[in-house]
Amino acid sequence: MTLTELRYILAVATTRHFGRAADACHVSQPTLSVAVKKLEEELSLQIFERNGEITLTPMGEQIVAQAQRVLEEADALKQMAKAGQDQLSVPLRLGVIYTLAPGILPCLIPRLQPLAPKMPLLIEENYTSRLCELLRQGKLDAMLLAQPFNDSGLEVLPLFDEPFVVATPREHPWAKAGQPVPPAQLAEDDVLLLGAGNCFRDQVLQVCPALNRGGQAGLQRTLEGSSLATIRQMVASGMGITVLPVTQVAEGEPSHRLLSILPFAGGAPNRRIVLAWRKRFPRPQAIDVLQQALRSCVLSGVDWLEQPQAA
Repeated sequence: MTLTELRYILAVATTRHFGRAADACHVSQPTLSVAVKKLEEELSLQIFERNGEITLTPMGEQIVAQAQRVLEEADALKQMAKAGQDQLSVPLRLGVIYTLAPGILPCLIPRLQPLAPKMPLLIEENYTSRLCELLRQGKLDAMLLAQPFNDSGLEVLPLFDEPFVVATPREHPWAKAGQPVPPAQLAEDDVLLLGAGNCFRDQVLQVCPALNRGGQAGLQRTLEGSSLATIRQMVASGMGITVLPVTQVAEGEPSHRLLSILPFAGGAPNRRIVLAWRKRFPRPQAIDVLQQALRSCVLSGVDWLEQPQAA
């Protein structure tokens, strides 16, 4: 049994496909298939059912879970060896959700670099589910994302609550009225949203459930695979309205003069932004410095939460 074989079965369990798993592991499919079969024979059990669709057997689920823990520990050993006596001397692999990265990274990096000049950031922008998967696989060291998510086995530090605002074209009737917008009123207009699978889209639909009824009170427009930056430009062009996290308002952009930013009525909905990392991560100094740099950032419309006192 080798670490390579454990990586292969974890890749198959993640992708549910031998071809895609081989691509992810940068090997040929026959090489991966032979290695998985060899491991099954060594363990005298079947890890995967191969009936047109790849699924885990009940014992296979336990084997894969244990394989992931073994690989995490192996990665921890490598991290310790690389860091040596200086935990700030090697890159930090940081995951950030798509809807947060443009608002926080331009502020974070200039504040982190003087604190840890030998610790550049390797940044992965992705969806929440994918970042959590990469963190548990040891391919990320920490991540910045919004709750909720499956945080079992992770250390989670709340950072700030980010309010939501409504963005409309400058000449929109709501902008001329200058009044806070009731959440239910969103369904009266064309609302531009991110594509399915993005957690911020889901949060907006929770704020105004009526948006799920596309085709009734107002046409819900969904931009599959787009970004908040693109949606913001479409709103500036007069295409419709949208909801933004306050850090995505981008007041410095030329198109901002074509927008009106309105608060919600009755208290702004928000999302809680947190920093998360594995409990056994062997570089606590790197996490401490990252926290320090984050808390020195000044983000418009955001108040940082008090840091919990050490026991």
